[in-house]
Amino acid sequence: MDKAEMVLSDLVLLVDDDPEIRELIGDFLGQHGYRIARAPNGTEMDRLIAAERPALVVLDLMLPGEDGLSICRRLSALQIPVIMVSALGAETDRIVGLELGADDYLPKPCSPRELLARVRAVLRRHEGAKPSPTSGYRFAGWTFDPHRRELRTPAGVGVALSTGEFRLLSAFLERPLRVLTRDQLLDYAFGADANVFDRAVDVQVSRLRKKLADGGADDLIVTVRSEGYMFSVKPVRQ
Repeated sequence: MDKAEMVLSDLVLLVDDDPEIRELIGDFLGQHGYRIARAPNGTEMDRLIAAERPALVVLDLMLPGEDGLSICRRLSALQIPVIMVSALGAETDRIVGLELGADDYLPKPCSPRELLARVRAVLRRHEGAKPSPTSGYRFAGWTFDPHRRELRTPAGVGVALSTGEFRLLSAFLERPLRVLTRDQLLDYAFGADANVFDRAVDVQVSRLRKKLADGGADDLIVTVRSEGYMFSVKPVRQ
């Protein structure tokens, strides 16, 4: 099976309590080559994921039962890409969604064509970001395996990372001892076509820095006033 055929076979899971939206968006994405699964809530979503892991989840924020933010956190831990959609389009809502691991965020009502473009972009970004199985880093006693998505302290304790934190750490480790502007971090970590913005980068850096500090390294990510951030040690590739 070639790459084009694999893209056409990707399963997109729509989680939305509005049956008309599930039908409309599902039919549109299906017409463009994606296989579609539909769920009205988190319980049905879990059942479908147990049957087949989707390539991507389009997730409504406002759901009956377990809310979209909680579901997004769980999907991020499973490393399943998420595009969050919501009638709540304020900047703070987008930040919270991205903090919890959403790969993109679209306000409702959204154009099916725009959603299709975002689906393609997120899947392309995840396909292109898959690291070599042998790549890894050691820095200041820490170890980071991007293939397994494992970060461990010098004491060997595992540190859980959200999708955003994982991408930022990868970007820093690939470009150490360099001042990276927010725009550069947006591009390196989230892709130039991602719907992410400066404030979200600051939040993600703050959370990643705290996790490193909790493991005994409070000076690895340095803030360079008016310029951006710098990873202060040079990692060794393993």
